[in-house]
Formats: sequence, C-alpha cells, structure tokens
Amino acid sequence: MVSIRPPSIEAPLSIREQVERELAALIVSGELEPGTMVSVPTLAAQFEVSATPVREAILELERRGFVVAVKNKGFRITEVSDEELAHLVDTRLLLELPAVASLAKDFPTEELPGLTAIAEEIVASAAAGDLRAYLEADLRFHLYLLRLYGNTILSEIVADLRSRTRLTGLRTLLETDRLAASAVEHLELLGLLERGDVEGVRELMRRHIGHVRGWWAGRPEESTE
Repeated sequence: MVSIRPPSIEAPLSIREQVERELAALIVSGELEPGTMVSVPTLAAQFEVSATPVREAILELERRGFVVAVKNKGFRITEVSDEELAHLVDTRLLLELPAVASLAKDFPTEELPGLTAIAEEIVASAAAGDLRAYLEADLRFHLYLLRLYGNTILSEIVADLRSRTRLTGLRTLLETDRLAASAVEHLELLGLLERGDVEGVRELMRRHIGHVRGWWAGRPEESTE
C-alpha cells in the first residue's frame, strides 16, 4: 500500500489544497501507478480528514486530467502516453532551455545562496530516498530560475507541463545511483550559470530535462535521443 502522510495544516493552503497537492505528488512520482483505483472514503481515512476536502481535491484532479471517474468504483489514475510524454519534454525544452541559458549571460550571483540551498535539499532528498520531497524541491528550484528570467506566464506554463508528467520509473531509481546523479546536476547547473557558460547550461538542461523520458520513465537514456 502506498504510504500517505496526513497533511499538516499550513497557511495559506486549505486542507483540500494540501490533499490535492499530496495526491498529485503521489501520481506524478508514480507511487500511485496508472490504472490504480482510489475512492474518496478510503483516501479520507488514509489522510485522516473528512470526506469533503478529499472529494473536492479529487474532482479538481479529475479536471486536471490526473484521474477519471469510474461509475460505482471511484476514480482511476490516468496514464500519459509515450507520445504525450515526448511532447511534454519537447515543449519544456523549447520554453525552459533558452530561458535558463539566457540567465548565464548576466546571472544575479546574489541569488546563489537561495538556489544552492534548494539544490542541496534536492541532493539530500535523493540520498534519503524521499521522492516527494525530491520532486517538491526540484519544482521550486526550476521555477525559481524561471522567476529570475522574469516571465510569470512562462513559469505558470512550465509548472503545468511538469504537473502533467508521470515519472513512473522514479521508484526504480532508488536502487541505482541515477537519482543522485540527476540531483547533483542542479549544483552543476548553478556552477555553469555563475561562470556564464551559456552553451554548458544548454547542454546540461537538455540532458537534465531529457531524464523525464529516460531514467525517470524507467527507460535507458539512449531511448530519449
């Protein structure tokens, strides 16, 4: 059974928002696998909250395409096809890669401590095998960089693209050194940005985002080429 953590009350998130975020993380990380059936009463018991916020959260996840309703059974976790996953990665490369690479031309070094702290959190989460903490810190890191680029719409689009991804191979990475290798790339990226290495940033970003179709999808990296 998937381990579900009862959400702690964190302003300004409501219980519904916390449940939705936790369920989305379980789905994106592959801990709730495509095809898995879930129900509001069962989830409410596991989260140790009432059924109402769970029902509201699951309906929002249905709207976002994470689950589909199955009559008299509950909700089924949806699957992202190989083609859709390829399109998500290609779109991220088109949007995210040039934006981050442009930061290397005049990187604000005063932002390094904050970014480094998050990058180290990613490395620590990988070492601890905490996939949800890893993904949460990874998202914060990448959106932090996009905020420095200064285009809020771009940040929102990339956040949405990431939320629609399924990383079904993540759990298998815990048995290898690949999750740690992917984590360290965040620190390597900061070094390239600080040195103003535009081409180095582009190359690393291409490889890093490509993991979504390779390691993170449970495939050899060669299949992403």
